[in-house]
Amino acid sequence: MEHLLMTFRHDIEKIRLDAHGNVIEARKVSIGGAKIERPLQKHGGRLDKGEQYCGTCYGAEESDEQCCNSCEEVREAYKKKGWALTNPDLIDQCAREDFVERVKTQQDEGCNVHGFLDVSKVAGNFHFAPGKGFYESNIDVPELSLLEGGFNITHKINKLSFGTEFPGVVNPLDGAQWTQPASDGTYQYFIKVVPTIYTDIRGHNIHSNQFSVTEHFRDGNVRPKPQPGVFFFYDFSPIKVIFTEESRSLLHYLTNLCAIVGGVFTVSGIIDSFIYHGQKALKKKMELGKYR
Repeated sequence: MEHLLMTFRHDIEKIRLDAHGNVIEARKVSIGGAKIERPLQKHGGRLDKGEQYCGTCYGAEESDEQCCNSCEEVREAYKKKGWALTNPDLIDQCAREDFVERVKTQQDEGCNVHGFLDVSKVAGNFHFAPGKGFYESNIDVPELSLLEGGFNITHKINKLSFGTEFPGVVNPLDGAQWTQPASDGTYQYFIKVVPTIYTDIRGHNIHSNQFSVTEHFRDGNVRPKPQPGVFFFYDFSPIKVIFTEESRSLLHYLTNLCAIVGGVFTVSGIIDSFIYHGQKALKKKMELGKYR
């Protein structure tokens, strides 16, 4: 997955994996496309340091001074215009950066994504999907059209939490796994986050969150075709939960112990009395000849 939509502070990294889950590159790669070391000029040649350049945007320029010196900048210009970049191999910047070949090479790959997101306490979402600016202005991205057989959103969530861990917290999506059926589509998680304060025995507060989740899959064969990807929609509850850890005194322990012992003796006495009176009544009836 090439795109994690986010407009907030983050520390997200990914590792490329092959179709069997083996690491392709041990080097961790930050989310987002790699930067081109040297931009392109209009005639397509690589620029040396200090050389003047201005790449064409292929009609998507907003002004005569605008330049598109990389495939990424051309795609961004097309997106702002509301145009579909259907043939990236005809774009000189994309051709020289081997954009089409790079997308096809990664067709059967997966990735391991980990890190944290710093979000505001308002409703929002983050998602994993192919491409950048995916489906904005109802434009299909070329990355998806270049993939044969659609986009596989099979995934496993090793761990997902909102906030700092605290004793007894349960994260319902830890270890969750989903395998895509025959067709692609959109898998959605709807998460309700509950603010939580945990106070330990020493009086230290841990401000964190718990959450509940429901899941939904939208098949890709319906119209309009949904965006392929894994989406996490979260909302914060107006209710706050407070857990307080307390210690019991020795006197409280002894009182509970005495209550337990007293209860055991009371129950034992009731059982003993029942057995005694039952045997006595049975013996009396036998003496009267009712049981011979």
